[in-house]
Amino acid sequence: MTLRAVIVDDEEIARRGMRARLEREGVIIVGECSTGAEALVTIRAAAPDVVFLDIQMPEMSGLDVAAALKVEPRPHVIFVTAFDEYAAKAFEIHALDYIVKPIDNDRLKAALARSREALRISRDSDFGQRASKAVADMRALSTPLAGGESPDRIFVHTVGRIVVVRVNEIDWVEASGDYVSLHVKKNAWLVRDTIGAFAQRYGSLGFRRIHRSTLVNIDRVTELRPLQNGEFTVVLQDATELKLSRSFRDALGHLIGSGS
Repeated sequence: MTLRAVIVDDEEIARRGMRARLEREGVIIVGECSTGAEALVTIRAAAPDVVFLDIQMPEMSGLDVAAALKVEPRPHVIFVTAFDEYAAKAFEIHALDYIVKPIDNDRLKAALARSREALRISRDSDFGQRASKAVADMRALSTPLAGGESPDRIFVHTVGRIVVVRVNEIDWVEASGDYVSLHVKKNAWLVRDTIGAFAQRYGSLGFRRIHRSTLVNIDRVTELRPLQNGEFTVVLQDATELKLSRSFRDALGHLIGSGS
């Protein structure tokens, strides 16, 4: 699926570099802006699928631009910045992704894949309406949890089909703005949900939050490696390595089996 993008950065050399990278990945650039005010006008006129947005810009920051976007359909926002301390705020205002400079090619490819999947979901509303009754019937057959509130399966709408994901087979969950990525073995399924809502809904099935953007299935954890800064590396059965931040150290008891 071809993406149409707007690039917003106050540094011309950064815009040129991003344009070259995106065009190599088949992205169509429909606008470039050096200020937040210019970005709002361009986004309204060009109606891009995704906006690659710097954060620290004079007069109007990238966070201000994202918060001010009122156009419908609202483009997906990917922040591209040299600073990692704004990530929490970025996801609060529904960013799809957050890339820290210097940009790694694989990291950019992953963000583009996430953008394409999010676009497929948003464009698939007609199919979703036609399938809603079938999904409801399937949910009625699902096994409820002990509290009777949540099913043990998640129905992922993708192009032309519905994928049934069993919750207990999910290895870990990653926040993506208004979406979460469900990592199941080698697959990653993007669904509309927030990391906080997912944690509350499926905490009874063993999902624990280890980072502001990460949940882990405790049954998949095989190793914890302490780091010097009080954080931990969490190693899963498939050798995936995730970070347990100091803010979520209360999850340690659950991961080592001493929590309930």
